[in-house]
Amino acid sequence: MSVAYDLAPDRRPETAADNFLRKQQQLLIDGRRVASSSGRTFRSINPATEEVIATIAEGDERDVDLAVAAARRTFEGPWRSMRAAERGQILLKWAELLKQHADEIAEIESLDAGKPIAAVLRQDLPAAIDTLIYYAGWADKISGDVVSTRSDALTYTVREPVGVVAAIVPWNFPLMIGMWKLAPALACGCTVVMKPAELTSLSALRIGQLALEAGLPPGVLNIVPGPGRVVGDALVNHPDVDKVTFTGSPGVGRGIMKGAAGNFKRVSLELGGKSANVIFDDANLDAATKAAAAGIFFNAGQVCSAGSRVLVQEKVYDEVVDRLVARAKSLRIGDPLDRATSLGPVISEKQMRSILDYVEVGQKEGASLVTGGERVGKQGYFISPAVFANVKHEMRISQEEIFGPVVSVIKFKDEADALQKANGTAYSLAAGVWSRDMGRVQRFASRARAGTVWINTYGYTDVRLPWGGERDSGLGREHGTAAIDNFTEPKAVWMNLNV
Repeated sequence: MSVAYDLAPDRRPETAADNFLRKQQQLLIDGRRVASSSGRTFRSINPATEEVIATIAEGDERDVDLAVAAARRTFEGPWRSMRAAERGQILLKWAELLKQHADEIAEIESLDAGKPIAAVLRQDLPAAIDTLIYYAGWADKISGDVVSTRSDALTYTVREPVGVVAAIVPWNFPLMIGMWKLAPALACGCTVVMKPAELTSLSALRIGQLALEAGLPPGVLNIVPGPGRVVGDALVNHPDVDKVTFTGSPGVGRGIMKGAAGNFKRVSLELGGKSANVIFDDANLDAATKAAAAGIFFNAGQVCSAGSRVLVQEKVYDEVVDRLVARAKSLRIGDPLDRATSLGPVISEKQMRSILDYVEVGQKEGASLVTGGERVGKQGYFISPAVFANVKHEMRISQEEIFGPVVSVIKFKDEADALQKANGTAYSLAAGVWSRDMGRVQRFASRARAGTVWINTYGYTDVRLPWGGERDSGLGREHGTAAIDNFTEPKAVWMNLNV
């Protein structure tokens, strides 16, 4: 395994990100940067160095009340009454500002989340910008239909913004997933109170400032960092929040559904995954194993759709294991700001301990740890990518979401066995299948219980396609026209023509 890590922060030139991080990070409410009502703050830790990189105002229930009031006031006032095309132009200008500040935003995201900066510049930031541009184009194209019912009436439908949206964002892709929620909500004419993850609040605060620069009216976007049990719960239970959109764990998702039931809020949830990546013996093994390694080790495995279960047909099982091991050993672990780094740290000490506990569980259950699964170094939360062979379908490491760079390689006999095992968890977010037999892959795609199925590829997403799952993977879909449905309500209008 290639390990190259020289932090040397004192030798790094001063950057725009350093200037941003040096400032006291405050809440964004009604267009102003403000301290929290309590005066409390919390610290943001760089997971690669365990050093404090910023101090952030910690919101509470009173701050949520202020943010929701600002969002409601602006929703009923300037934002809702603004021409839809003008809203779209503001979003386009915001996207342009993200492009202009790309290096700064990527560095902030890399430092705060431990994400390799090359990956942020290649995927996270371009995806966020693409999402913003895509929904900016939707802003003046959200329309209803004329529906003929009877000759003495004009009957038609319109789609109206749902209102004040609470957007609760996870720590694994704070910038990208944050924009998945913000862009369609704002394009539809909603206003937003965003709660970034406590572990990764910084990129949200920076792009919030740029949104104001782009001309977003005060109160349209409010950002309240803080603990989920305080800020998140206050948003979910707030009587003046109309919609909650959440990405995170199934346990928290269940709590949100219960809280939202109090006033029948609309809810969309994108939750966990234990996705199967199925490799048949006639597959292109070079392509399949390369994609399978990327599918679990990208972002240190902290991806809801990570291919954490690689199902392999018996004939090629040993070869696939050997290839995955070679790929795992070739990954360069190191400083996330080094563009040659391919594997950064996991997000926190707590997450690192949880992953290492699962590695121990897997060995106790009888799976073979072929490589990895150890802490790398004494500074930062680095874990060497782990490959488990001889994994049984029923084992915990096969059934439970580890959310780390740990892959379980599982044997299957035939197509029926592969499908049974692929569908044999509580999750249904994604799946992959590799074979040269087009009939086989199409049968698998039609029967796989997954919101997305990749055929002879793995892991690609696009904002134009629906994204989400069922069961413990969530409720509803994001992206594409599904997101327009998420943030609008249909209204029927009946006009009597015989007046």
